[in-house]
Amino acid sequence: MAFSAEDLAGIDAVLSAAEAGAEAIAALRARFPGLSITLCDPSDVDTDEPFKEYERFDLHLVNGAGHCWQLTSDSNAATGIVVVKRKISD
Repeated sequence: MAFSAEDLAGIDAVLSAAEAGAEAIAALRARFPGLSITLCDPSDVDTDEPFKEYERFDLHLVNGAGHCWQLTSDSNAATGIVVVKRKISD
């Protein structure tokens, strides 16, 4: 499954919303019911550059076409997403 520009815009709209918080994952799952969506701790992907950064989240794309899943920056090869909740300093 390649991500269309419309898919990426929909993900962007959810994760960039000013009120985006814990409900963002539920909103993504409701909007994209067939998409693999994983929420991770920052330490799980701390060596990989995110596909896109938001105020409260980092977005990583996942390619699950092979035996092992891999993070990718290629939206045409992506089969899912990993959302990382960023630590917000006060």
